[in-house]
Amino acid sequence: MFERLSATLEEKFGQYTGHIFIMATGIVVRVLAPLIQSKSMDPAVVVVDDLGKNAISLLSGHIGGANELTQKIARIIEANPVITTATDINEVPAIDVLAMERGLVIENPEAIKTVNMAFLKREEVLLHDPFNFLANDLLNSESGICKRLMYDINNSSQQTEIKNSSCVYIDDVLSELPSKVLILRPPTLVAGIGCNRGTDSEEISTHLKEVLESQRLAPTSLKCLASIDIKSDEAGLIAVAESLDMPLIFFTSEELNQAKGIKNPSPVVEKHVGVKSVCEAAAIKASGDGTLIVPKESTKNVTVAIARIDFS
Repeated sequence: MFERLSATLEEKFGQYTGHIFIMATGIVVRVLAPLIQSKSMDPAVVVVDDLGKNAISLLSGHIGGANELTQKIARIIEANPVITTATDINEVPAIDVLAMERGLVIENPEAIKTVNMAFLKREEVLLHDPFNFLANDLLNSESGICKRLMYDINNSSQQTEIKNSSCVYIDDVLSELPSKVLILRPPTLVAGIGCNRGTDSEEISTHLKEVLESQRLAPTSLKCLASIDIKSDEAGLIAVAESLDMPLIFFTSEELNQAKGIKNPSPVVEKHVGVKSVCEAAAIKASGDGTLIVPKESTKNVTVAIARIDFS
């Protein structure tokens, strides 16, 4: 129970992924107005009238899942689902929905409208998607004319084409792109990490960040961190994974010694730990025997290697 709806919502609004209101839409709009932030952050909001005749998707229809929740409620109570997002009523793909379904991170949500509008107008959309996350959905889509683009920063004619067209860029590589280009980050990277006992989280996270920056790799494309199982109680390493809200996977010495493609085996590590490599081997194993794209880079206490999962 609560005394004031507005006060309760101010406290609880961000704690849930969805809210269902059984009342007039106007009331909901007024109490939520001060709490709304952005389409990438707001939870789903669905409004149902007192008689259960209509279920209305009010806020965060795509990313927040309000459209899907509306359809579910409508089926349960036999109500009329009211959905007003343009892509849905025109039956064309919504790029933000496709991105979420494929586990892609939307780096610049403000560019979503440019791509979705191009779909609605049946305009050409350029697609850079070397891992084929959305190629099957978009290149042959009847709702939009998509053209495959293999992005080359040194190609001046291509840069002009990008400036004059809508574009979706799906890659784990950082590139200089016009602000209207929708950047989607695929979960393609794994960081293998080794560290001396007692290394603090700041030192580990700083080195990881520096490695990604120097190699122009997107941090939001990191899928997980990995190391050897004797580090499973390493406080600094655990804290880094928690700060990134990311899984931390551990492998036994036997598993790491099975890794293929190690570039920098270490006799010292093998002597003390029983494995030829920690960070490179862990990255390779956690990527499903993917490709080691950044061999071991070391500081005094931390080693980092990056592998790419093969999604092709």
